[in-house]
Amino acid sequence: MKKRFLTLIPATMLTAGLLLSGACASVIASDDSGGLATLRGASVSAAEKTVTGDGLKKALETPPVDRNFTDQPPLVSHAVDEYPVTRAFNKCLDCHSRENAKKEKATTVSNTHFEAADGKVLKNVSARRYFCVQCHIPQVDAKPLVENTFQQAE
Repeated sequence: MKKRFLTLIPATMLTAGLLLSGACASVIASDDSGGLATLRGASVSAAEKTVTGDGLKKALETPPVDRNFTDQPPLVSHAVDEYPVTRAFNKCLDCHSRENAKKEKATTVSNTHFEAADGKVLKNVSARRYFCVQCHIPQVDAKPLVENTFQQAE
């Protein structure tokens, strides 16, 4: 028979925990108005603009960013905020599928995305490669948060 014991937290430990959580909260960055701020110093309440309409067309016309290492997933040259990817539907495949890529003037999904874990070639995109934004992220022109001294391999 198992016995269960109920441990009570002493009031002094509870008080110390509350004080520590308050101290941690004071370290969080704030903007000029006293609100929360991002690492770049912008106000958290200031929503970032998403690319839509003409902006999306302009983003599609921008050249892709070079890859920095072998097998790096290519970056997406447009916003993907409103591109739903669920178990039943993948908006990315509307343009990037083998059937639609040429018509949409989009990059075709790589053949590697049609391979199962055991190497078997599949008719449709593999389940392990179906959620595009796991690897492919939108390219943006944002200043770095920290200094980067990365050098591309020869």
